[in-house]
Amino acid sequence: MRSAVMLLCGLLTALGYAGRIDAQAATASGKAEAVAPGWTITTDLPKGWNKDCCTYAAAIGVNLVLYQGEWTGKPERVMVLNVWPSKLPALSAELQDDRQHYLKSDPHGVAADFSMADPHGIGCQGVLYHGSDHVDDMVVFCDPGKQSGIRYSWSMTLSASDPNRQALINTFKQVVQHSAYVSHLQPSAPTHPTAHQ
Repeated sequence: MRSAVMLLCGLLTALGYAGRIDAQAATASGKAEAVAPGWTITTDLPKGWNKDCCTYAAAIGVNLVLYQGEWTGKPERVMVLNVWPSKLPALSAELQDDRQHYLKSDPHGVAADFSMADPHGIGCQGVLYHGSDHVDDMVVFCDPGKQSGIRYSWSMTLSASDPNRQALINTFKQVVQHSAYVSHLQPSAPTHPTAHQ
């Protein structure tokens, strides 16, 4: 176990995570499935926020939640990491599929671009949904690459009238931008030379 932690620290440093490794981190991991190797996604935990990967997050079917104060189960002001096996051909298709689903569920809602800088080496695309109920959802879809076999999203729900709205949006962007993906690729089995008769 200790060697696995040291390997993760080394990989995060190689990915440009050095300098933040001493900060409190929020981490989610997944086992290998089908053609997707195991993975770990790590980001900085904002000051004053709590993290959960295995109790509250598991109960709502996601990989990681970041929240302030006590867990209430309400979606507002909660950052959510969701990871799934990639099936659609491109990241833009993931976003388009989500946009269609959202606008079908809220025909009077509006979808707008949510722009931000990509995390190091990871392509991301964001959308901001303005709900007709005056509740907005920010969703950023990210693709760690074809070999990862996965895609993931960060999302957060905010009231349109939240007095700390801009500060929360800025914190959300930092969490996404500081995300680091690590693959748990297993070394291939050694090949044995064919015995000569």
